[in-house]
Amino acid sequence: MVAGQLADVLDFEHVEQLNRSFISDELRSQESDMIFKVPLRSPTQTGQEVLVYLLIEHQSTVDSSMALRLLSYMVQIWMEERRQWQEEKRPQREWRLTPVVPIVFYTGQGAWRVPLSLTALLDIPEVLTRFVPTFDTLLLDVKATAPEELTRTGAPLGWLLTVLQHETSDAPVMRKVLLDALEGLRDLRGQDADQYRRAILYIFLLILHRRDADEHQELLHILTTEHTQNQEIVNMAESIIELSEQRGHQLGIEQGIEQGIEQGIEQGIEQGARRTSIESTLAILNTRFSDADVQTLAPALEAIADLNRLKQLNIEASVVDSFYAFQQRVDA
Repeated sequence: MVAGQLADVLDFEHVEQLNRSFISDELRSQESDMIFKVPLRSPTQTGQEVLVYLLIEHQSTVDSSMALRLLSYMVQIWMEERRQWQEEKRPQREWRLTPVVPIVFYTGQGAWRVPLSLTALLDIPEVLTRFVPTFDTLLLDVKATAPEELTRTGAPLGWLLTVLQHETSDAPVMRKVLLDALEGLRDLRGQDADQYRRAILYIFLLILHRRDADEHQELLHILTTEHTQNQEIVNMAESIIELSEQRGHQLGIEQGIEQGIEQGIEQGIEQGARRTSIESTLAILNTRFSDADVQTLAPALEAIADLNRLKQLNIEASVVDSFYAFQQRVDA
């Protein structure tokens, strides 16, 4: 879809996702990243691996400094490798950096027309360009790619991207796209239960964070039908639906209006959003780690004033491997 030739030499049957992120806290509301270790298929390069660094842009506008940001993430990856070699006391003659393939998934509405190169950020004569670091970056402009192209291979990611394409579409369109994606993911349910669970979780979180509150109940109910057959997702969706019915995302607005003060409205909206995010996070953790004392985290979550950080923690609650790992992220 992004680079056919490259895909032919990578062994995606043995791909391994690394539990690591290089995005700073202040940028987590704008982007997310994933790192995959993929072996090469080439018989002459036995044992050699490539790191595929996938950066997903959530911004509505194009970032002209993308090449600089990507370079900083790549350097962080290599510096981590260097630190590991030093800890292992590996001889320097054996040091070999792992190749990094950067891929950007741009999800904004406007077309991406900015060059993905460091040279474009410098105003220098031609004679100096050889001193500028160069690397290729693969770009997928999600909103500008035809749905048929995204789903051509039948890969789960393609179906998820079709849902992301319509994150701001009218409700009837979103319902149809969601049902089509769930149908496209149906075969995955019997082939790879864990990957299917992650795909449904992605849709679950997209609904929760990208769609209007008055749509949550209907869209989350779709995920609790025969399309999922996953009790964890069902339990989480039902918990969020119950919270929405009890509290309602409009609670903050109503309180602000009753006060009749514009500042009160804004604060009410903020407080309502924070409360919803905290309660949904605790509901997700209760479902995933039923043997943990989840409520002990409530004071720490309440103390977080940054709504964007609370939203990010809400997402991480669905993907962390353990309750202890989530506690560490809250304390970080």
